[in-house]
Amino acid sequence: MFFASDNGGPANPEILAALTRANEGYAMGYGADAIMDEVRAQLREIFEAPLASIHLVATGTTANSLALATLTNPWETIFCSPTAHIHEDECNAPEFYTGGAKLTLAGTEDKMTPDALRAAIEGEETRGVHGPQRGPVSITQVTERGQVHSLEELNALTAVAREYGLNTHLDGARFANALAALGCTPAEMTWKAGIDAVSFGGTKNGCMGVEAVIFFDPAHAWEFELRRKRGGHLFSKHRYLSAQMQAYLADDLWTRNATSANAACARLAAGLRDLPGVSFDFEPQANIIFLHMPRATHQRLQAAGAVYYIMAGDVTSGDPDEPLPARLVCDWSVTDATIDRFIETAIG
Repeated sequence: MFFASDNGGPANPEILAALTRANEGYAMGYGADAIMDEVRAQLREIFEAPLASIHLVATGTTANSLALATLTNPWETIFCSPTAHIHEDECNAPEFYTGGAKLTLAGTEDKMTPDALRAAIEGEETRGVHGPQRGPVSITQVTERGQVHSLEELNALTAVAREYGLNTHLDGARFANALAALGCTPAEMTWKAGIDAVSFGGTKNGCMGVEAVIFFDPAHAWEFELRRKRGGHLFSKHRYLSAQMQAYLADDLWTRNATSANAACARLAAGLRDLPGVSFDFEPQANIIFLHMPRATHQRLQAAGAVYYIMAGDVTSGDPDEPLPARLVCDWSVTDATIDRFIETAIG
């Protein structure tokens, strides 16, 4: 019963089969492989963006950091939420790859509001040469608390960014999960909503390790290429990234995987919702649940082998009825039987 992270799930067999096929014979390196040509065409079609520049890297931190470095000068600041992955979980990689640009937090929640974003922007570029200049806005979709920005919310945030002439980046590590939740098109959730660049995730959704960085303005392409190489993230045997992304996009595997993960999360939430002492911090929208459960419930689950993150508190001792916060994440491979066993164990 593994619900710690969608990073912990297996790679989809279709991805592994594609890697085996790509391993036959020889191919040009550094992104000049024939498979990469197909990936560019696939993503441009999926995003309805025939001029978009497409680049592959192996990790989400790389995708976010190099994308933002391409959009940000060292003397600028990037606006994001306090729980953004680039702020909480990337060891200052965005600051490193931008050459020292800082992060400015907008608001107090995982979802920025237009008013909070405007206030954060207005608070910068006020001290002339002595303070940071305004840089891009970065939005996380799905958020690190499992919430999904609606299209209206995305449009409202990018409208504020445009008022100040700022670009907007979308951290889409769970892009497919958000898309499945909203039932919209990739174009509607990106450039049609005012997004300039997106980190299009694959690793959390069934790939072994690949992310795409997409710029809807191809003028950014060459700078990104240079930054990727200079940063040590241009794979020589690039075909193994290309093969993963090609299989991920083929036959809608990426949306099938995300739909499965979201459905598993909904089943899990439905089974836990009405249990005594259980309360949800947020209404689950994609594949992540934040909730509180009694210490005794956590103890039963851990004794049965369940793996997930308890966000605070000592599980081993204390009032058995005290609610402790936890995070549960469903990946594409989790089965109904696993979910039902988890629920049955929680019931006790």
